[in-house]
Amino acid sequence: MLAIQDISVQFGGEVLFADMSFMVNKGDRIGLVGKNGAGKSTLLKIIHSNHGFDSGSVNLQKEMRVGYLSQDIDFVKGNTVLEEAEKAFERIKQVQKELNFIQEELVNRTDYESEEYLEIINKCSELEHELNVIGGYTFHAHIEKVLFGLGFKSEDLMKLTDTFSGGWRMRIELAKVLLSNPDVLLLDEPTNHLDIESIVWLENFLKSYAGAVILVSHDRAFLDQVTNRTLEIANRKAYDYKAPYTKYLQLRQERLEQQLAVKKNQDKEIKQTEELIDKFRYKASKAAFAQSLIKKLDKMDRVEVDATDLKKMNFSFPEATSPGKVILEIDCLSKSYGEKKVIQNLDFQIDRGDRLSFVGQNGQGKTTLIKCITGSESYQGMVNPGHNVEMSYFAQNQAELLDPEKRVLDVIEEVADDKLRPRSRDMLGSFLFSGDDVEKKVKVLSGGERSRLALCKMLLQSSNFLILDEPTNHLDIISKEVLKSALKSYRGTLVIVSHDRDFLAGLSTKIVEFRDGQIKTHLGDINDYLSFRKAESMREIEKRSQAAEKPVKVQLGKEDRKAHEKEIKKVNNLLSKAERKIDDLEKFIAQCDIDLANPEKSEALISDVDFFTHYQKSKDDLDQAMLDWEQYQTQMDRLLSKR
Repeated sequence: MLAIQDISVQFGGEVLFADMSFMVNKGDRIGLVGKNGAGKSTLLKIIHSNHGFDSGSVNLQKEMRVGYLSQDIDFVKGNTVLEEAEKAFERIKQVQKELNFIQEELVNRTDYESEEYLEIINKCSELEHELNVIGGYTFHAHIEKVLFGLGFKSEDLMKLTDTFSGGWRMRIELAKVLLSNPDVLLLDEPTNHLDIESIVWLENFLKSYAGAVILVSHDRAFLDQVTNRTLEIANRKAYDYKAPYTKYLQLRQERLEQQLAVKKNQDKEIKQTEELIDKFRYKASKAAFAQSLIKKLDKMDRVEVDATDLKKMNFSFPEATSPGKVILEIDCLSKSYGEKKVIQNLDFQIDRGDRLSFVGQNGQGKTTLIKCITGSESYQGMVNPGHNVEMSYFAQNQAELLDPEKRVLDVIEEVADDKLRPRSRDMLGSFLFSGDDVEKKVKVLSGGERSRLALCKMLLQSSNFLILDEPTNHLDIISKEVLKSALKSYRGTLVIVSHDRDFLAGLSTKIVEFRDGQIKTHLGDINDYLSFRKAESMREIEKRSQAAEKPVKVQLGKEDRKAHEKEIKKVNNLLSKAERKIDDLEKFIAQCDIDLANPEKSEALISDVDFFTHYQKSKDDLDQAMLDWEQYQTQMDRLLSKR
C-alpha cells in the first residue's frame, strides 16, 4: 500500500532521518515510537503531505487515500458538531446536492419526450444508485455511532463546535478522520484528550479497521491492544519489529545488546588497526600497507548505539516543611458555567498523606474542581488550605504558557532561588536537556520537550501538596515511567488527574470518581476501583464496549418502580413506532427507485409534479426517523439497566 524509500531530512544542519525506508501493508497497525524529538510527528506529516523531505520518495498505491489526525487543529466557527462531522462525507454531500438540483429540474421541465429529458432521468437514476452504494441513507447513523463512541451525547450534536473545549474539538477531528474511512490512517496522539471509556471504544474500532494504521501514542496499554507492529525511530533510521509494544521492548533490548557487542568488537578492531597505522606510517617499506589500512578505516561502516536512548529523567522532589493533619477543606462548593451546573454543594476533605486520583469522563468537573482549589476559577462556597500547606500545580496547558522566545536555561534560572540557580544545568540534564539543548528557544521544542521543561520548572519549588492535571500528555513512555517512580517516593500529599491507566496503577490510596454529576471516593488504587466497577482486571473493562458495560443498579421503591416500568413501556412504544416508520419509508424509497428504473412506470412518475417532492421528503423523514430510533434505543438501554 505504502512504501517509504530512502527518506532523508535535515533541520538546521542536524540530520533527522538518513535514508529511512520501510513498507506498510493492508492490515498493518503500526505503533511509531522513539524518544521525544526523534521525528515521529514529522514522519506522519511527510507521509500525509508527500513533501517536506530532502531526498527519497513516498509511494502510495493509485487511488489510495490517507487520513491524518494532527495535534494542531483549526475549526471554522459557525458549524455544529453534526455539520463538522458531515465533512467526512464530501462525496455524499456532493451527490445529494447534484440530485436535488436534477430533481428540481425534472419538476420544472415539461419536455417529457425529449432525449435531454431522458438523459436527466438516467443521470438521476445513476446518482440514486451511487448514493445508495456509498451509504447516503445511513451515514448519519454512522456519524452518531462514532461520535457517541468518543463521548458525545445526542444533545451535543446540534451545538456549535466553538462552544467546546480544545480537547472536545480534537475528538470531533478524530471522528471526522475515522468516518472518512481512508486506506491509510495516521493518528498523532489520538488518546491525549480521551477518557478511559472513549479509549476503550477507539481500541475496538482500530482493531477491526480494514485499512492500515500508523499511530503515535505514549499509552502503553493502548499500543499493546491496537498494534501488531512497532516502528522505532532511532539513529536517524527506522527499526522494524513485528510485535506490539511490550514484546518490542524485549526484542529491542536484544538488539541493543547485539549492537553493543558488535560495537565492542569493532572498537577493538579499530584500535588495533590504528596502532598498526602508527607503527608503519613512517616506514618506507610499509607505507603502502599503512595507506591501505587507512582506506580500510575510512570505508568502515561504524556501528552506532543509540546512546541517548539510555538516558532517563532522574530527579527527586525538594524537601518541604511539614503541614498540618488537614491539607484542604472544601465546604458547600458549587460551580456553574452559565446554566450548566458542573459541581453542586460539594463537601470534601484532603488529609496529609492522601494520594488521590481523579477519574471520569471529560466534562464531569475534574479540572474544574482543581481550578477552584488552586484559585484559577471563581466559585461559590469555601476552600480552606490547612496549616503550612505549600501547593504546586501542573496544569494541562502548563507547557503552552512558557514564553516561546526564552531559552530553556532562562526559563529555569528565572524561577530557581539563589541556592538552586547554580544547579540549573544539572536539573535540566536530569530532564534530558543536555549540552546545547539548554540554549534552544522554547518555540523550537517539541510538545514532549515543552512538557518536560514545564515539569522541571514546577518541581524546582518545594511543596508538600502536589496537584498534577494530565501530567503525562506528550511525555514519552520512558519519561512517564521515571516520573511515576519519583511520584511513588514523594512524601507529600498528591492529587493526579489522568486517564492513563498504567500510570495511575500503584500511585493512589483513593480514587475520586466523577460520574453523572456525582463525586464519589473509593478506597484503594485504580485496580481496586476497577474491581468495584465489576472488572476482574484492568484489561477486562477495556475489552468491553461502552454499551455492554452495566452501570451500578439503583434500588427503586414500589411507586418509583411502577413509574419506571411505565416509562419503559412508553419508550418501547416510541421505539416500535420509529422502527415501523423506518421500515415503511425504506420500502417506499426502494419501490420508487425500482419504478424510476422501469421505463414503463417512470414516465407516469415524472409527469407527477409532486412525486419528487414527496420522494425527497421521504428521505429526509428517514434520516430523522433513524436519529429518533437511536435516541430512543439509548434511553431504553439506560432504563433497562436500572431494573
